[in-house]
Amino acid sequence: MGTAFDELLALLELEQLEVNLFRGLSPDEDRQRVFGGQVAAQALVAAGRTVGDERGVHSLHAFFLRPGDPNVPIVYDVDRIRDGRSFTTRRVVAIQHGRAIFNLAASFQIHESGPDHQDPMPTVPDPDDVPTFKARIEPYLDRLGPDFAEWLVRERPIDSRPVDEPRWLDPKPRPPEQDVWIKANGVLPDDPLLHACVVAYASDLTLLDTAMLPHAVSYSDDHYMIASLDHAMWFHRPFRADEWLLYHQKSPSASGARGLAEGSIFCEDGTLAITVIQEGLIRPMAGK
Repeated sequence: MGTAFDELLALLELEQLEVNLFRGLSPDEDRQRVFGGQVAAQALVAAGRTVGDERGVHSLHAFFLRPGDPNVPIVYDVDRIRDGRSFTTRRVVAIQHGRAIFNLAASFQIHESGPDHQDPMPTVPDPDDVPTFKARIEPYLDRLGPDFAEWLVRERPIDSRPVDEPRWLDPKPRPPEQDVWIKANGVLPDDPLLHACVVAYASDLTLLDTAMLPHAVSYSDDHYMIASLDHAMWFHRPFRADEWLLYHQKSPSASGARGLAEGSIFCEDGTLAITVIQEGLIRPMAGK
C-alpha cells in the first residue's frame, strides 16, 4: 500500500480512452462528494496531455457544476479550441452519469520575456517554525471525537501548516485573512505541468475557509450549505510544488450567499508564483 502522496500521484495518472478522452478515479475514502481540487487537477492533466511540452499553463478558469460521485470514474472530454503561434487553449468537461459536473478552460503559452513586477510576500514565520498539522491538533483530539480525530491525523499528500490556529480549533470570528505553508509530501518529477496540477489540487484545500472566518462558519456546520462555485488560477513564475510555498489568502467580500476569496502563492524566496481566486456558496439553511 502506497503513501498518501503516492495515491495523489496515482490520481493524476489519467487513463487515455481516446485521442481527447481521459478517465480519472477518486480515492477510496468515505466522502459524500469528490474533492473539488481533485477534479481541477485531473482536468488540468487532461488538458496538458494534448499540449506540447514547450508550452506551459499560464491560466485556468473553472466552474463546479454538480457534486462529483466518488464511487464512479470521471471522464474528461478535451476540446482543442485553439493552437496559435504563442498560445494554446483547451476546454475540458468532466462527466459523470452522462452529465457535466465540472468545466475548465486552460491556456498555455510558450516562454516569453516582458515587463516584470510583483507584490511583496508578507512577513510570516518560516515553515520550520510553524507547527505541523498533527502537532497543532494533538492537544485537541480528546474533544474532537474519535472518528473526526482519526480523520484529521491521517497521512496527507500535502503538508499544510497554517501560521495561525485553524478556524475549527479557534471558532471565534476573526478577520478574513490567513497564511498557510504548503508543499507536496514527497519529491515530484521535474515535469512543470505535474507541479501545476499538484498546486491546483492544494489550492482548494483552505481558500474558501477564508471567506467564512468573520462569520465563524465551517464545513461541519449543518446550518450552512458550503461548496465551491468557480476557481481561477494564473501561473506567473516557475515554482516547485515539492518545496515550501506560502499561500496568503484573504476575502474581500461575502454577500448573496456567496463568499469571494483571493490567494497569492509565493515561493520561499519571496517570488510570487501563482494568483488564485475562488467564489463559493455559503448558504444559510432554512429552518436551521
